[in-house]
Amino acid sequence: MKEKQIHLPKPFELFIVMGLFLAIMYFSLAVYELPIHLALIAVWFVLIFLGIRIGHTYDNLQKSIVTGIFTGLEAILIIIFVGTLIGSWIAGGIVPTLIYFGLQMIHPSIFLLATLLICSLTSIATGTSWGTAGTAGIAMMGIGESFGLPLPLVAGAVVSGAYFGDKLSPISDSTVMTASLAKVDLIKHVKSMLLISFPALVLSGIMFLVAGFFFTSRGNDLSIVINNIQALSANFNVSWYMLIPMVVVIVMLMKGIPAMLTLAFGSVLGIVWAIVFQGMDVITAIGTLYSGFVIESGVPFIDLLFNRGGIESMLGVIAIMILALGLGGLMEQVGILTVLTIILSKWITNAGRLTSSTIFAAFLGNFFGSAGYVSLITGCKVTEKNYDLLKIDRRVLSRNMETGGILTSPLVPWADNGIYMAAVLGVSTMSYLPFAWLNLVGLAIALFYGFSGKFIWYTKDVEGEVNKDRKKTVVVEKKTEQPVS
Repeated sequence: MKEKQIHLPKPFELFIVMGLFLAIMYFSLAVYELPIHLALIAVWFVLIFLGIRIGHTYDNLQKSIVTGIFTGLEAILIIIFVGTLIGSWIAGGIVPTLIYFGLQMIHPSIFLLATLLICSLTSIATGTSWGTAGTAGIAMMGIGESFGLPLPLVAGAVVSGAYFGDKLSPISDSTVMTASLAKVDLIKHVKSMLLISFPALVLSGIMFLVAGFFFTSRGNDLSIVINNIQALSANFNVSWYMLIPMVVVIVMLMKGIPAMLTLAFGSVLGIVWAIVFQGMDVITAIGTLYSGFVIESGVPFIDLLFNRGGIESMLGVIAIMILALGLGGLMEQVGILTVLTIILSKWITNAGRLTSSTIFAAFLGNFFGSAGYVSLITGCKVTEKNYDLLKIDRRVLSRNMETGGILTSPLVPWADNGIYMAAVLGVSTMSYLPFAWLNLVGLAIALFYGFSGKFIWYTKDVEGEVNKDRKKTVVVEKKTEQPVS
């Protein structure tokens, strides 16, 4: 049989697929409240049908699914160890101690601002949004619940702070990857990102401060806080040395030790603390790594907050990750992003359109590729040539691709970051999305810079400079020529 010739999807096919994608996600999640797993599987078969239509074999499409999943295995392994960390740290009293001290020191009116700043500092120090949410973020969620604040609002402050450092810290893998892809010096990229990150932090900080006063003015029953403090001390051994494992983990992350090893070691410390300081027997303590922590105190605050963690709690998240990564592999194989590159390149004529195109392309990496690292690749590869054509410095490229990719990554429910944040914080992505103010403000600032021309740097005519150098070289060579004897 004659093999069918493979060709790229036509624009109308692309728009039909995107429309079906949105329709499936909307009706599955918003209308019928079906598990996102089923929606992702349905989209798989839409893309498989398109792939076969344009000439791909089913075997090649299936291989692309496996390839996509393989590229994200490291993230899946990290999620497994985050589950062990949460279970053991609750059992060891680390998380309860964090919440205990937080309830004593932070006033409800400034709690949201404090959450933003604490998570921002943690993410800068560790270079990881996931590590920040899995440690400081969990504690702040518990404190916020005790204060009676809406949990989606608290989660918004955690996410805002976590991604402030993730896209700015020189030890963040996404920051390093962005600078590398855009061919920009790391420190120059960080300085460029500060122009967006710092104003976004200030503006979102004001918003969280106002929100904190608004909810405080509506009345906070501090007797509930006192009761929760007493319940924590009654059910857990609470002391300063309970925080040693957290300090150790943060230092290890700052030293650049791989996240999986750091989380595994932190989980072991949690088990040791559970046995030594919380009086738990060895087998039960080890069991929290898989089944999570279980307590029946009779206090709703304690039982609802601390009955969680373990690998078992992450199995649903892992399934979503696998399906989402497979979707990303299909997207790449079918050529969706290639077609988008061609379409956008015809539209980009100035800095404003270039900025919005880069952000949009990076967002599509999260939306269709379901992974933060994919967003950086799409943001770069789809528009990088246009920066050179318009003679715009690549520092603007790196800034825009990380803004569009990393800031939107926790805002897509089926992307790896959105899945992780929802699982760890216990709040759905769509619930905290309206309150991820630093992320949303950062996007607005980037677009403002693009269309206003602020902080848009232009390069010299590189080609012209090369030609001048070549002419000078020719002249020098003629002057130094010696007659042949």
